[in-house]
Amino acid sequence: MRSPLMRRLGLSTVLAVVLAVFGLAPSASADPAPAELTFATDTATTTPGGTVNLSMTITNNKTYDIWFVYQTIDPTWLTTQRPDLTYSFTGCALATAAGSTPCSGTGPADLGANYGTTVPPGQSRTVTLTLQIAADSGCNGNVGFYSYFYAEFSDSTSISGGPVYTPETRVLCA
Repeated sequence: MRSPLMRRLGLSTVLAVVLAVFGLAPSASADPAPAELTFATDTATTTPGGTVNLSMTITNNKTYDIWFVYQTIDPTWLTTQRPDLTYSFTGCALATAAGSTPCSGTGPADLGANYGTTVPPGQSRTVTLTLQIAADSGCNGNVGFYSYFYAEFSDSTSISGGPVYTPETRVLCA
């Protein structure tokens, strides 16, 4: 008499072999995206009148240079639902080996030029935007953003990605 457990194990083994033969089995390692965008903030909370530094880092995981980056940044839907939360981007700086250098284009488009491309293979560039919460802003709400990006490489390929979400910053009442 065969055990039902042995039949289940046999069926599972046959299924695993079939998936592996036809290439449908999950891969043991995934290749990283050719370029990726990540965000970080220097604080999770602030008060009206406070500032938050929002760092954006583009990493080149490909074996060719990034020649061009185009990036947008827009408020999340939940942020737009709180019109009493008022804020603006008041500064922009590119981190370099020699220190921080000012950049421009802190509006909702053309942020990519601030990365100081060309970005060599395996390297990253970080741009930090200063988010100023207005002194008369509402409080007890979250401010967050999302971004789409497009990057072109020196081998004539390109990638687009997003949305990539920033960490949310809670605006607390003082």
